[in-house]
Amino acid sequence: MAIKILHSFVAATLSITTVLANAQTSTPLQFAGVNIAGFDFGCGTDGTCTSSGAIPPVSQLSGIDGLGQMQHFINDNGYNVFRLPVGWQYLTRDQMTGVLDETQFANYNMLVSDCLSTGAYCVIDIHNYARYNGQIIGQGGPSNEIFAELWSNIASYWKNESKVIFGVMNEPHDIPSITTWAESVQSAVTAIREAGATTQMILLPGTDYASAKTFVSSGSADALSTVQNPDGTFTNLIMDVHKYLDSDSSGNGAECVTNGIEEAWDPLATWLRANGRQALNTETGGGNVDSCVSYISQQIAYQAQQSDVILGYIGWSAGSFATYYVLSQVPSYIGTGWNDTLLVSMAMSPKTNLLVVSVV
Repeated sequence: MAIKILHSFVAATLSITTVLANAQTSTPLQFAGVNIAGFDFGCGTDGTCTSSGAIPPVSQLSGIDGLGQMQHFINDNGYNVFRLPVGWQYLTRDQMTGVLDETQFANYNMLVSDCLSTGAYCVIDIHNYARYNGQIIGQGGPSNEIFAELWSNIASYWKNESKVIFGVMNEPHDIPSITTWAESVQSAVTAIREAGATTQMILLPGTDYASAKTFVSSGSADALSTVQNPDGTFTNLIMDVHKYLDSDSSGNGAECVTNGIEEAWDPLATWLRANGRQALNTETGGGNVDSCVSYISQQIAYQAQQSDVILGYIGWSAGSFATYYVLSQVPSYIGTGWNDTLLVSMAMSPKTNLLVVSVV
């Protein structure tokens, strides 16, 4: 194991050095962190979720120490943001409504409060793939009015929390009309702002599972560029993108085969800069293998070169996942301390890559 870790560290260091050597400038990324999953368990990509399937990463509810994980990631790795996925159905106790169930919401708020107690930024992520039980929001499924009501109620609760970030929706896909989807996103943005959350960041996701690779070519970029704050500005409206580095970009494979730069990050950065916009990579990762250490290191180094338009990265995933999950970034608690996965310790940790403001 020691030999493998040494090899991974050398590979990661050489990868970062090679990428940075070709950069004109490289300034620190604003954000680095990891998803703390569990409240989203029971959700499928068709937006069918059962609230009983959730395994909250909250000690009082499941015995899983999400707070301890987050404290470890901050203190030992230098992370400064956590994404907190939750199913829409969990928040409303399996009712297609924007009205929050008091008990269920209080449970989720335990995780958000844990996150805020660490001093980190906390992303509220509705993990429903632009759907509710198979039906697309604003396109045959829940109306934009119901979607707006959901976000109004959520935003009202955290409107005074400057470190809460609102993630409108996880991974929309197979959207019949991207311009109609942009109207649904607009309804959520307007609701969030009118609820009093006037300054926090809001994340805007495109189709194709929020793909960074196809964000421009799918029409997502152009459609979402029309979404604005009620005062007509675009301040703190951030594009939400995902990128996995396995052979089909699905995040299902343990091995990584690309750094994603040529096919995804370069065209995205070019569009962002030309249009005066920014993006946050809210899901990325790979297996705990040497290929992913190398390619993820290269990806992060390139993102740092583009830190004027790419704000940072959030790994998938820690929280309630088992440590043997193929994309696990769950630290193991042994004795009196936490031990990180190979990918976190050798590539994603800011204290390893030295490319995030929290450690430089």
